[in-house]
Amino acid sequence: MILHLTPEAAVGGPLGLVRSGDLIRLSVSGRRLDLRVDEAELDRRRAAAGAPIFVQPQRGYAKLYAEHVLQADQGCDFDFLRAGGA
Repeated sequence: MILHLTPEAAVGGPLGLVRSGDLIRLSVSGRRLDLRVDEAELDRRRAAAGAPIFVQPQRGYAKLYAEHVLQADQGCDFDFLRAGGA
C-alpha cells in the first residue's frame, strides 16, 4: 500500500480528481505517480467539482502546514526542516 497526499490535491491538483477504479502507475525509481485517466475525463471531473475552495488558516498547525509544507516532488516535508535551511 502506498499513501500519497499533498496540499496540491486540496487546491485542484490531479490527486483531487482520483476516483475508485482509476489506474495509477507508480515508478519508485522514477519517483513518479501517474494518474492513467484521459484528459477529457479529467476535464469532466474538474467541471463537476467546480473551483477549489481554500480558506487560509489564521493560526496554529493548519497555518504552519499551509505556509510551509512542500509538494510531493520536494519530499512532502516542512521547508524549514530541509538540510541546509529552507
